[in-house]
Amino acid sequence: MEKYEELLVSIRKVIRAIDLHSKQLNKSSGLTGPQLLIMKEISQVSGVTASIIAKNINLSAATVTNILDRLEKRDLIKRVRSLTDKRRVELFLSEAGEVCLVGSPQPLQEHFIDKFCSLESWEQSLLLSSMQRIATMMDANEIDASPVLEIASMDNSIVDKA
Repeated sequence: MEKYEELLVSIRKVIRAIDLHSKQLNKSSGLTGPQLLIMKEISQVSGVTASIIAKNINLSAATVTNILDRLEKRDLIKRVRSLTDKRRVELFLSEAGEVCLVGSPQPLQEHFIDKFCSLESWEQSLLLSSMQRIATMMDANEIDASPVLEIASMDNSIVDKA
């Protein structure tokens, strides 16, 4: 096999691993990766706002709002208007949301981050520069992407399902 073919196989394996983890996450918890990340953010900061969540997890405010709508419809979160500032809407987990979050698996990116951070600094830099080069070679350096490792979240036509 040519080296470029081996590289393409490795890229495909990464894409497949993300896809499989997303399906397993959805099957075991009923949540998508972005939904799980948002719920974790809400659990960490009681009364957090959607704009702060969007900033913290690098998703657009519109995407976060769509996901919050879905979570609220499932009674996993509650939106509460602030008593001190009526313009501010604070987010809280519902009891069902807390139960769901306790039983949910770790998002793939947290697992990846743990392993990545255990590498030596030089190896982290090498991997980063290699992936940046690959993105450029695939004409993907202009594609808007967040660090959320989920295939669906990268495609705007599929985000509404998140």
